[in-house]
Amino acid sequence: MPPAESPLLAAKSISKRFGGLAALTEVSLAVGRGEIFGLIGPNGAGKTTLFNVLTGLYQPDAGEIAFKGKRLNGMKPHQVALHGIARTFQNIRLFANMSTLENVMVGRHVRTRAGVGGAVLRDTATRAEEASIELRSYALLEYVGIAGRASHPAYSLSYGDQRRLEVARALATDPVLLALDEPAAGMNATETADLKRLLEKIRRDGTTLLLIEHDVRLVMGLCDHVAVLDYGRKIAEGTPPDVQRDPAVIEAYLGGTVA
Repeated sequence: MPPAESPLLAAKSISKRFGGLAALTEVSLAVGRGEIFGLIGPNGAGKTTLFNVLTGLYQPDAGEIAFKGKRLNGMKPHQVALHGIARTFQNIRLFANMSTLENVMVGRHVRTRAGVGGAVLRDTATRAEEASIELRSYALLEYVGIAGRASHPAYSLSYGDQRRLEVARALATDPVLLALDEPAAGMNATETADLKRLLEKIRRDGTTLLLIEHDVRLVMGLCDHVAVLDYGRKIAEGTPPDVQRDPAVIEAYLGGTVA
């Protein structure tokens, strides 16, 4: 029998404190390559803190993070991005007065070669790279369905399209794993359905997804695997049906089964 494939992302016994508050206590999870992994839990459960630890914004007080078998502890966010993890944020963080296309181009900077000298001298190689970045960024806007607004300032986009723009900007880093912090927050039913189709397409095209989401129906209909946090601890993990039936989850978060 062939050996089981190692997880793409493995977090082992992650703990994080802020003063006297234990935000995370010995949280472990393993995300397999090619899956959609959901992270749910009540407000204040530690979900975003865990995302911040996994993506280098915070360093864990204890535990280890490995991605593609390489230890990520101690890395800064741009180094984590270079290794293949991109993320979006719970609160939209776009450059409001820059164009939609320019916002995606900014996301590409971690993969560019031109330095300060190239930017100043505007040599042939730098101009060619900028043209390539623009083409790739426009293709990503087409991919998420908002290329028709490429020249519009980001602030003029609808809420749902701003979320799509965040996804396009994250994809500009060529991630192996895309971490999404409440991508459906504030969306109506139509926008949520469109988002679900987009995320399924991203997975089909080879990117692993890890998402925090309060829309439980979306999570249960989209994810292959779900973990549940409560007060900074993991209280359940498994397939969506397994998690839905878990008494601890029902008590802490769901408030009943989900049809």
